[in-house]
Amino acid sequence: MKVTIYGCGYVGLVGAACLAEVGNDVLCMDVDARKIETLKRGDLPIYEPGLEDLVRKNTRAGRLSFTGDARAAVAHGLLQFIAVGTPPDEDGSADLRHVLAVARSIGEHMNEYRIIVDKSTVPVGTADKVREIISGQIKQRGAQIEFDVVSNPEFLKEGAAIEDFMKPDRIIIGADQTRTADTLRALYAPFNRNHERVMVMDVRSAELTKYAANAMLATKISFMNELANIAERVGADIEQVRLGIGSDPRIGYHFIYPGCGYGGSCFPKDVQALEQTAKQSGHEPHLLHAVETVNRQQKQVLFTKINHHFKGALKGKTFALWGLAFKPNTDDMRDAPSRVLMERLWEQGARVQAYDPVAMNEARRIYGERPDLILCDSAEAATRGADALVVVTEWREFRSPDFARLKAALTHPVIFDGRNLYDPAQLQQAGFIYYGIGRTHLNAQHT
Repeated sequence: MKVTIYGCGYVGLVGAACLAEVGNDVLCMDVDARKIETLKRGDLPIYEPGLEDLVRKNTRAGRLSFTGDARAAVAHGLLQFIAVGTPPDEDGSADLRHVLAVARSIGEHMNEYRIIVDKSTVPVGTADKVREIISGQIKQRGAQIEFDVVSNPEFLKEGAAIEDFMKPDRIIIGADQTRTADTLRALYAPFNRNHERVMVMDVRSAELTKYAANAMLATKISFMNELANIAERVGADIEQVRLGIGSDPRIGYHFIYPGCGYGGSCFPKDVQALEQTAKQSGHEPHLLHAVETVNRQQKQVLFTKINHHFKGALKGKTFALWGLAFKPNTDDMRDAPSRVLMERLWEQGARVQAYDPVAMNEARRIYGERPDLILCDSAEAATRGADALVVVTEWREFRSPDFARLKAALTHPVIFDGRNLYDPAQLQQAGFIYYGIGRTHLNAQHT
């Protein structure tokens, strides 16, 4: 099939590469001319494991190309995927300017039947707005052109996006016409061979499904973080509690890891956007508000522990940070807990020596050059001369460090573990002072 994808960001680029990989003729359009030139050179504006090779392979094969020409983009594909960003507006609702701008462009240039596919994460009712704008543009031209609008939300995990696209748990299609649903079924047939993954529903239900999925996962994380904070105060170990409740198949082990808060491009903005959707429809979403409140507070927990341990005397101290991205296998630092922690430490006059396997350039882009941020070329280098180690992202290479060398590198043998990677008893035997999440009672003699 001929497919056009608007937006060469995370969702658009992964979708384009994967659809091209199974034989489709895919054209990616973006208004950012510099991004298009970068992609034409074979370089990527984002990091995702395996994506660079996939993009280069399909570009060389002629199945994947890039353009900044809106007219050419509309002319190319029967399927027109809108995969542009929907950043949070000032009130937390999704900003649809980019989505609606694409709809306007399609309406201006469309000369024959097209299926417009909302791939971006958008509030309920967005497909109606897209349809209205395209219809308005066609009428202004005095033309009569048939088109359909469908919802096809993405469910990609950063760091495992290619696997998620190639072997999806589900393929949600929100369509009002059988013909459009059948066209999408045909497009996704190569990813649907093992068993039936396609679920066809009405458009509004499909739009809500994406928000509901992310809000549910965020709720599980905030709930576990709430429990971790209770565990610290009553003398329980949240890791033992996690195993105890996870063994119940109604609960399961997925997404019940306590930590220093969730971040990234999806959960924070999607919970806020769903909250605003609820309010606009006349419903007060108390639970969603609590989920977001707990997460904001959880991002302060590491700083609070650090400040308490050093009795508020942080000025002039140096802290080694392991992990800058909001999760492993990505360079995404949007709403990352590391940013909240670093900025609080800087406010108190502390210095940060940070290392992340892939997010160093992103950190430079966000913060530039500053004397209180040293970006190190290895995890070990970040610890040299630091007053304490803070683990913020659970990268695999941080899981089994040489603790003897680590202790020798640090000025004080103190570890603040924001992801509960280590065994407190083992570290205490090795002479470390250890602070985890929901495990403070294990270190009572030091607090």
